[in-house]
Amino acid sequence: MDSSAPTRHPQPPVGFVPTPSAPYRQHRKAAQLLDQPGRPRLQAGPGSASPSETGVPAEPYASGARVLMWKQDPSVDEIGTRKAFLPGVVLAGPRDARIVLASSEPGMPPVEPNAFGDFVTMPDTPQFDAVHTFAVVRQTLTMYQRALSTAGNPMPLPWHWNSATDTTPLQVWPYGLPNVMNAYYSRNQACLKFGDFVPNGATARVYTCRSFDIVSHETGHAVLDGLKPQWLHAGNPPQTGGLHESFGDLTAIFLALSQLDQCEAVVAQTKAHLHDKTFLADIAEQFGLALGSTTGLRNADNDLTLSQAGTEVHAISQVFTGAVYDILADVFALERDPALEDCASVLHRVAGWLRGLVLRALIAAPDAAASFADVANEMLRIAGDDGKPQAVVNAIRDRFAQREVFAVPAGFAGDHPAGLRLAPLVTDAPGARQDRRACCGTMNLPEYHDVERVLQAEADALARWCAAHGRPGAAPAAPVALATVTVTDDRGAAVGTTAVMHLPAPDKRPVPPAQPLPDGTRPAAP
Repeated sequence: MDSSAPTRHPQPPVGFVPTPSAPYRQHRKAAQLLDQPGRPRLQAGPGSASPSETGVPAEPYASGARVLMWKQDPSVDEIGTRKAFLPGVVLAGPRDARIVLASSEPGMPPVEPNAFGDFVTMPDTPQFDAVHTFAVVRQTLTMYQRALSTAGNPMPLPWHWNSATDTTPLQVWPYGLPNVMNAYYSRNQACLKFGDFVPNGATARVYTCRSFDIVSHETGHAVLDGLKPQWLHAGNPPQTGGLHESFGDLTAIFLALSQLDQCEAVVAQTKAHLHDKTFLADIAEQFGLALGSTTGLRNADNDLTLSQAGTEVHAISQVFTGAVYDILADVFALERDPALEDCASVLHRVAGWLRGLVLRALIAAPDAAASFADVANEMLRIAGDDGKPQAVVNAIRDRFAQREVFAVPAGFAGDHPAGLRLAPLVTDAPGARQDRRACCGTMNLPEYHDVERVLQAEADALARWCAAHGRPGAAPAAPVALATVTVTDDRGAAVGTTAVMHLPAPDKRPVPPAQPLPDGTRPAAP
């Protein structure tokens, strides 16, 4: 058997998710024969309150949709596919008010919902890839919106280009980079694009849009760019670039832990010790394996320090990601009490608080040239404001100190005082330039490196040379003169103004008679 042949994933069992099909109806009827009769549902009728009376708005027709998606990516066979519910209106495409699948993409026709209004499709098909990609982007945006709302600071999280007059949604292209080993977020194109490729020596094509981690990572770039538009530019210090790349990786971890079934899988796989080997710490498993790695593209559970990372943004990002992962493990261990609460529930709750903490700290950090110490100090402040136990605040300080982010004074090992900001230990050298060569496609896009300025400088130099060597070119067109004229009504009252263009007066000199052509005929009049 050819081991390189594409893996075909089977259709889920008939009862896995409701579908408008005869097999499902038969399955449902058989299941109902074994069900105990439940309480009758209350129906609207005389004496029942209407939605307007209760103050609860009526839900729109077909609000929300069930979807089928990958939990991680196709290479993680342990957890496979999952069914999920997307609240809110989801239309054919899929699309909603903030996210739209690119409808003009070759091989990717719009996916129509079934008769139940759901997007349940067969794995390993373009339709499944479209639904999966949309669902991950939607879940990522919703996750961070909820994080801010829970903290009392609700925000729709606008995309970079959104304004009072421009609410254009983010376009998503699951097959946007054919035969390209890449994926990226582009603010100039207002989109996410995902590549697909065949690894060397293999026959099965790898689709980056099928990776839960890659899609959420690139969506993380889009979310942070809407909040901190200057951070993506390569002219920032290396640590600022590391924050952007780290936020993408942390987004993948936080989104996985926002799903309770994935929390259960992590707890079972590690026996509730998060530093044991787990798929949670491996970012983009299938993509990493295709590139020859033995694990994922990155490892969140690492021991890198800032002095080891230098100016390489990929390595710098793992320092911040590793510190946050250590904090996650520490707080989980501090709050875990199996006698009172299920471990998966604790992990789900702790991760929910931590992602809100990281997001709020990033928002509070400087709008340009932010450092790891800037964000870490904000995390300490906000954790104290949240009323977290002192042990949690101390864990945040100690983990960043181990990564050489903080310079903790000698002999300072007690509780962290409220309001104390720690100085950075390892900082970027003045004028240090980011090395983005090992980063994701987003960080390497020309639009974030100001290359248009370089090209314009070359074009300007060419124009100066031509002017100095007798090649002035055509004279520039004369500017059009505009004048403002007041418009009045019959009584002479002003009713408005308008702009009038002054055109050159026409040449009214008589046109000389046309001369006969060589054959004696006269040319036709113009």
